[in-house]
Amino acid sequence: MLSPDEPLAWPAVGFEPRPWHGEPEPGQSRRSSLRSRGPYDAAVVPPIATRRLPAFDDDTAVLLEEALLDLSRFDSAGGSVVAPFSAILLRSESAASSQIENLTASAKSIALAEFGRKSGGNSRLVVGNVRALQAALELADDLDEASIVRMQSEILKDDSPEFVGGWRERPVWIGGGFSNSPHGAAFVPPHHDRVGAAMTDLVAFARRLDLPALPQIAVAHAQFETIHPFPDGNGRTGRALIQAMLHRLGVTSHVMVPVSAGLLQDTDGYFGALTAYREGDVVPIVRALATASSRAVVNGRRLVADLTEARVGWSEAVTSRRGSAASRLLDVLQRQPVLDAAVAGLVLGVSTRNAQNGIDDLVAAGVVRQIGTGTRNRVYEAPAVLEALDAFAARARRSRH
Repeated sequence: MLSPDEPLAWPAVGFEPRPWHGEPEPGQSRRSSLRSRGPYDAAVVPPIATRRLPAFDDDTAVLLEEALLDLSRFDSAGGSVVAPFSAILLRSESAASSQIENLTASAKSIALAEFGRKSGGNSRLVVGNVRALQAALELADDLDEASIVRMQSEILKDDSPEFVGGWRERPVWIGGGFSNSPHGAAFVPPHHDRVGAAMTDLVAFARRLDLPALPQIAVAHAQFETIHPFPDGNGRTGRALIQAMLHRLGVTSHVMVPVSAGLLQDTDGYFGALTAYREGDVVPIVRALATASSRAVVNGRRLVADLTEARVGWSEAVTSRRGSAASRLLDVLQRQPVLDAAVAGLVLGVSTRNAQNGIDDLVAAGVVRQIGTGTRNRVYEAPAVLEALDAFAARARRSRH
């Protein structure tokens, strides 16, 4: 229950001294070594489970209303217009969220990684983030500590399995300072012995049904990033939490709106809003999420339009009969723009030979082309889809300071 006497002002993060016994780095100067020793100040995160949100000014209220309407309209088109592109939108959200962490990969590289073919390390991490987002949707209705742990595990289990399985058991710090010490860092999240209780409190807040959706999601995300409960993958997991809550609170139900693409357009503003939250100001992160949501809808609509245009062109170019392997593959390519005959056959429920015949028809029509020049284990790409995805990413990277 909410206490009627509870103040509406949002509490700033406090700090407490903690001992530090780390070893100096090899080659570190004596001066730097002395500066990286001794106690440090770790954040103490105030509980928010029953706290009421502050009132917002008229401008922020209008921004929230417009963003909620944008999200609802985009999602409501999911049944007929957007739904065929749901897998692409999810992949776009994953790529944008990863780019915020400076993990950049092309659409082709990501598709190859998802397909299990050789690609860069960043691409594998983006694919891990795809799995985290899928888990976020699957577990949204039962959002709890275990589901958040699973989201983070999906991101890192292949590349950094030592960092998954539960809350962190050591200090972490953000920005500046030393690689071997939290001294001088821009922000030091709570000591690890406070993480469990802080996350239980956060989940209780996230599960509430008495708050306006977008402010609640923005605050839950900022609180999560302030707690920083994992040794790695906190940013991507925190943005997966945004998607889980959008779904849980009924803001979206058909498709995943690539909100991270909106945040990516102004990362300085986004990180500044997280800092302001820690200082007791909720408004900047609420406005950042609302603005990012509306931007993401605009970019998402452009992506859907580009893909729809490509699909129309394919239909005009492909002369195969309706229901043929080639014709049916056109829908598959919108979900999976890189494939081979084995995968195509599995998806269509036909033999590998028949699938290859369909791919050959699409090659002749200019819909797909072979990657490389090999004659065995041939892989094909749909350039129009990959170009649309790369264009989406380029628009998201254009900063609007």
